[in-house]
Amino acid sequence: VGAFHCFLPALSDRPFACFLQINCVTFPHPDTMQEQQLLKPTEWSYCDYFWADKKDPQGNNTVSGFEILLQKQLKGKQMQKEMAEFVRERIKIEEEYAKNLSKLSQNSLAAQEEGTLGEAWAQLKKSLADEAEVHLKFSSKLQSEVEKPLLNFRENFKKDMKKYDHHIADLRKQLASRYTAVEKARKALTERQKDLEMKTQQLEIKLTNKTEEEIKKARRKSTQAGDDLMRCVDLYNQAQSKWFEEMVTSTLELERLEVERVEMIRQHLCQYTQLRHETDMFNQSTIEPVDQLLQKVEPAKDRELWVQEHKTGDIRPVDMEI
Repeated sequence: VGAFHCFLPALSDRPFACFLQINCVTFPHPDTMQEQQLLKPTEWSYCDYFWADKKDPQGNNTVSGFEILLQKQLKGKQMQKEMAEFVRERIKIEEEYAKNLSKLSQNSLAAQEEGTLGEAWAQLKKSLADEAEVHLKFSSKLQSEVEKPLLNFRENFKKDMKKYDHHIADLRKQLASRYTAVEKARKALTERQKDLEMKTQQLEIKLTNKTEEEIKKARRKSTQAGDDLMRCVDLYNQAQSKWFEEMVTSTLELERLEVERVEMIRQHLCQYTQLRHETDMFNQSTIEPVDQLLQKVEPAKDRELWVQEHKTGDIRPVDMEI
């Protein structure tokens, strides 16, 4: 995915610092890395596990950790939409069922039955009309209290996600540009140092008529190249720091949105089961397992399992050193 570089600080006596460069992001080398503490220990937070890039399922393209989180968000929005479609199908069934019950209650079969048996039979048919009314009310409440909220929750969600995507992508592009500038400045410094060394050696062994002034000029160019490299590294580190800060802020916001989505869906599915209880208390035994599972919905646990399966890396970027 990336390349390994050891940045050797020329013109410096301090120890060499080795780093791992992956897709223009600077990570500490595993052999020299000091232990990093998670930003939110024990929480399996998005901000701790999506710093590295990974290959897509087809193994063709590289996907950033942030893109994986965005895909998670968009998938959640799609699941929410499909849940609303599911509820819509249930509403249609209830409406059709109520229509058929009402029609059957008006059937004239056995209408000539007399006496107390006739009264009982008439009451039985009336009960169908009452039941039809109950199912109509159930379908109406499903639409207003379950289906509609699921459809309307975060109407502009995709637009918001695009804003996040473009913002982080722009910062990543800027980081890549700064990295390219560092590589260019490093190459220029190497060439200037080689030129200075060659001229100095030629002068020492008197193989050339180079003057001291030319040596000084080469030395000034080498020093300038070193200053340029330091400036480029500083700009790179600033860009990476900005990207890092925005990544933390944005991933925590995506995490909050996911918790909010799960809680919203849980709330409205609980409303579904409550309406179902009210509609048909005799069917309570079929709803109880759903109630029990809904009570067990835990966004933190969902996130833990999802992060464990999809995490791309928990090592955060560090500043480049030369």
